[in-house]
Amino acid sequence: MTALAPYLSSFLREHLPKERGASQHTCEAYAQSFQLLLHFAAGRLKLKPSKIEIERLDAPLILAFLEHLEKQRGNSARTRNARLAAINSFFRYLEYRVPSCLDQSRRIRAIPMKKTDQARAMLHLAFAAGMRVSELVGLRLDQIDRQTMSSVHIMGKGRRERVLPLWKQTAAAVKAWLKVRPVTDAPELFFNARAQAMTRSGFEYILTKHVAVAARKAPSIAGKGVSPHVLRHTCAMHTLQATRDVRKVSLWLGHASLQSTEVYLRADPTEKLEALAAMSPPMLTPGRFRAPDKLLAMLNVAGRKPNYAE
Repeated sequence: MTALAPYLSSFLREHLPKERGASQHTCEAYAQSFQLLLHFAAGRLKLKPSKIEIERLDAPLILAFLEHLEKQRGNSARTRNARLAAINSFFRYLEYRVPSCLDQSRRIRAIPMKKTDQARAMLHLAFAAGMRVSELVGLRLDQIDRQTMSSVHIMGKGRRERVLPLWKQTAAAVKAWLKVRPVTDAPELFFNARAQAMTRSGFEYILTKHVAVAARKAPSIAGKGVSPHVLRHTCAMHTLQATRDVRKVSLWLGHASLQSTEVYLRADPTEKLEALAAMSPPMLTPGRFRAPDKLLAMLNVAGRKPNYAE
């Protein structure tokens, strides 16, 4: 029997931060996963956590732990998958250090993830990257930077290419999907239940289901037509409001010319309000009127630099 504590300590303190370059957040999340696992295992095995051997953490116990997370603790499938990912990473680490646990490790790593993250990843990408439906359903695995999960390479209309950075939330959603994505010969990132490339109608069906769920919490959504292209338009409006630069919106969406992007200038009400504000008389300031002190008014005018354009 092999003591668990020394290997787990080395995994969390040395392997993850120094050899794998994992962030502090990742190390803390993994440590939390093993706290839960060892607390559960100690109760099952009637042992102190420090006395548990590696061989005791077999596949049946891990399965029981995952079921405990969902049923007793009420964790979501995503949280369950995150805990399993931490366990898989540890047993992959053990394969090269405790060869006698190789079969045990492979049995544990064969435990499937819950397939719940594809729709979330698709919606994240569609909105965050402002992707057309054709770009989204045609996205291949090799168009995602799987090393850093920091960008996506999009092939748009007319074979115009653009590389966009991914938000942390979007990258996390795509990464979660890749962990549970079934092995298939399909090169596409997303596919349907028959392991074939996702179609436009398939994505529209998924979006409709999620809109219906969202409408339960926000009833105003029910009366609006939320189509895949609405996600792209929403991305464009947010990008315009954040950057105030129509050229950046054009580059982000992959438009052939600025003429296609200028529609968002006409749609953004804040642009109109700013235009009205710019046409106000220079000396007119909003607020309640108060008669100015004559001396202060004179000093204010006298202290101004002459404007020869007036």
